Amino acid sequence: MVKEKFLYKKSSYFRRKNSAHIFMRPQIKLSETTSELQGILELQRVNLLSEISEKESADQGFVTVRHSMDQLQLMHALEPHVIAKDGDKVIGYILAMTKESRELVPVLVPMFGQFDRLIFGEKLLSDYDYMVIGQICVDKGYRGQGIFDRMYDHYRATFSTRYDFAITEIAISNSRSLKAHQRVGFKVIHEFNDSTQNWAIVMLDWKQTK
Repeated sequence: MVKEKFLYKKSSYFRRKNSAHIFMRPQIKLSETTSELQGILELQRVNLLSEISEKESADQGFVTVRHSMDQLQLMHALEPHVIAKDGDKVIGYILAMTKESRELVPVLVPMFGQFDRLIFGEKLLSDYDYMVIGQICVDKGYRGQGIFDRMYDHYRATFSTRYDFAITEIAISNSRSLKAHQRVGFKVIHEFNDSTQNWAIVMLDWKQTK
């Protein structure tokens, strides 16, 4: 279980000092509390493909998998998630998954199966110790402010010394997300289709993107 703890209360997006509003950048950090995990679930819920219009999904992107609190807690127990916060509000997240967490989200097991069949650097991906981007999302009101890039900077700083690379799959129809991942250094290494979508498998090789 993730213990609930708050050492101090952060200010909101703006704070007042000498009668002037001073811009406060959202904080990028690792998940620590059940409240933060609940914040992830709330942000996830309003961005699910099943919950938004076709126009919004095409213009703004979407997430496809709905997680439970138990799943987030079990994933967190292996590696913490990267989150962005404005005060107490979670306004962005990257879910961290490892090879050990592949069975925790049954709908994602086929994704790991796809990874296992690929070759990188003359070795099967299954022979590497990699991190998986379980999901990434930024609140609509905070997009275009560099939060996506800052979260990936934090993700890289946290995991690149202990894992060989980061990998995930992105629906090709989710062009906003695919372009954003390519902008921060991910490269498409494989494409496939299943009964729901056409998918691109993308990799962030730490060594090539320092």
